[in-house]
Order: sequence, then structure tokens, then C-alpha cells
Amino acid sequence: MAADIMPMPPDAPVVSPMPSGAPVGRVVRVHTRKEPFLFFGSGREYFRIWIVNILLTMLTLGIYSAWAKVRRTQYFYRNTRLAGASFEYHGDPRAILRGRMIGALLFGAYYAAGLVSPVAGLIAFAALIAVMPWLIVRALRFRFYNTSYRGLRFRFEGSTADAYTTFLLFPIGTVLTVGLLGPMWHQRLKRYVHTNAGFGRTTFGFDATVRSFYRLYLVALGVLLLLILGAAVVAAPLLIAAVAGGASSAQLGLGIVLAMLVMAAAYVLTTVGMWAFTTARVQNLAWNHTQLGPHRFQSQVAAGRLVFITLTNMAGIICTLGLYKPFADIRVTQYLLDSCTMVVEGSLDDFVAGTAVAVGAAGEEAIEMFDIDIAI
Repeated sequence: MAADIMPMPPDAPVVSPMPSGAPVGRVVRVHTRKEPFLFFGSGREYFRIWIVNILLTMLTLGIYSAWAKVRRTQYFYRNTRLAGASFEYHGDPRAILRGRMIGALLFGAYYAAGLVSPVAGLIAFAALIAVMPWLIVRALRFRFYNTSYRGLRFRFEGSTADAYTTFLLFPIGTVLTVGLLGPMWHQRLKRYVHTNAGFGRTTFGFDATVRSFYRLYLVALGVLLLLILGAAVVAAPLLIAAVAGGASSAQLGLGIVLAMLVMAAAYVLTTVGMWAFTTARVQNLAWNHTQLGPHRFQSQVAAGRLVFITLTNMAGIICTLGLYKPFADIRVTQYLLDSCTMVVEGSLDDFVAGTAVAVGAAGEEAIEMFDIDIAI
């Protein structure tokens, strides 16, 4: 159960409970300090890992992809530091390979059922949806169990019953209400993941409200409408000029082409802008309301900066025919992590190791096979 946290101003001293053996009447003053998350990954270093992973995966007909995932994840974890210590990833590539084989079998059975008949396809789809929450729970347990910091492992103890509510009932309700339950579902998803995660014997806490998620989505809707309106204002004069009386067929064609180009550019900008805005706001909202014992988190991701990074990354990837991809991954990861800070109350050395149970990688690989995002 998460500890109750009283919000305090940054850098304010707090009074901690008196330790055992301390003189009566003595209080221990613990000072708040900020420890930033730092990412030291290099695009040039990661490019070598990335290109070798691709080549070996191709040469082994996909078998090396499990080892590639471990190498990639270990690189990002080891280059992420907090208070002078790095994170570690302990995933076993053999377990991941077995999980991918199970995921491939599930996907193959689903695809084959659809080829047999539409009814068989619907039955297979329903069965897959029914088992997906169970797979997601196992994926989260695998991901947390194989992550450590300062020698202590993380853990995830979410129940399967709550997973069915979060990952099945709420999505169905969101569809039936034409998206009106979407913000509540997002809040429940974040709450389920954060409050059931732990580090050693200490559990995370999460206190972001449903109302705050609705406010976020209402603002996002307003931003979307403004972007669409701006695109229409730019494109409309071109179309009007093209169809105006006296315009030749060549002028008409040119006007339509220009208008379509403007709309295509507007579509890209709108898509990237909305992704950056929602990513920034959701990360800030979620982590600014997350605690780990007495410690808190702060996130200050700026949507404008994220838009710039994403657009320049896209340009780099297109111009280099994909070779800029590892550099793009490093830039995004570095910005998101460097925007996060842990507000430490006291010491980070007081965590006690808890009981961690190993779990297979079938869930992790199955949800990746079906492109389900369970980002924390």
C-alpha cells in the first residue's frame, strides 16, 4: 500500500520519525533535494548496436531478434542514471525468444482462423481479446522484474481481475460511449500500473484524478480544432483562387495541387503536434502525481520542444533512408528523461529488498506482436 504523501515545497527541510536509539526529544531533520534523471546515450554508439542487431537478425532469419532486444534495452538502461547510479536490465534472450514463438503461434492461429471463415475469425478475435489482459499482466511483471537499480529489482503485483477491468471493460465502455470514457480509462490505466509497481518492498503511489485527465483531453481537443482551423484558413484561399471564374485548366490544376500539398503538410503537422502535446502532457501529469515512498517525481516536458525534435527526426530519417533512426531514438529518449527529476526526501539507500518472482516473457512478446502499447 502506498504511503500517504504530504506535498512540500522543493528544498524544504522535513522532520522524520525518530530513529531507534535516538535520545528522547530529539528530531532528525531531513533535507529535500532534487536528483535529475540523466541519459548519457550516444547516437554514434547506439548506431553500431542498432546496425549489428539488424544484420544479425536478418542473417539468423529473426532468431537473433531476442538477443537484439536485450542488447538494445541494456544500452538504454545502463545509460540512464539517477543519483550517480545506473539502471540495469536482466532479461534473458532465450526466455524472450520462447515468448516470441508463443506470440507468433497466437498471431498465426488468429490469422489462420480468419482465412477459414469470418465466423472462425471472429471467434479467434474474441478469444484473443479475452486472454489479452492476462498477457498484459505477465508482460508488466516480466518488464519490472527484469529491471533493477542499485542492485534492487522492481516488481509488479497487479491482479489479473483488476487487469480485466482496466484492459477489457474500460476499452469496451470507451467504444460504447464514443470515446467519452477515454480519459477515465487512461487515468485508470496509469493508476493500475503505477500503484501496483514497487521497488524492493516500497510501493509506488499515484494520485492524479479523473478530472485532471478530462481537462487534459479537453485542452488537446481544443488544440486539435485550432490546428484544423489553421490548415483550412491556409488551404481555402488556394482552392477558391483555383475555382474562381476565368481560371484556366492549368491554373485550376495547380491550385488544387497546392491546396492538397498544404493539407498533407497540415496533416503531418497536426499528427505530430497532437502526439507531442499529448505525450508531454500525459507524462507530466502522470509523473507529477507519482510517489515512491517519501520520494516524489517531477516532469517538465515541453510540447513545442518535442514537436521540433520529432519533425527534425522525421526529416533526418527520410533523408538518410532510415539510417538516422538510432540517432532519433537517442534524441527523444534523452529529452524525455532529462525532463524528469526525483525529489528525494532523505536517502535513497533506505530501500529494502522485497520478494521478486520470476515470470516468463510470453506476455511481453505477445503484446508486442499485436502492437499493444503499455508504456509506463
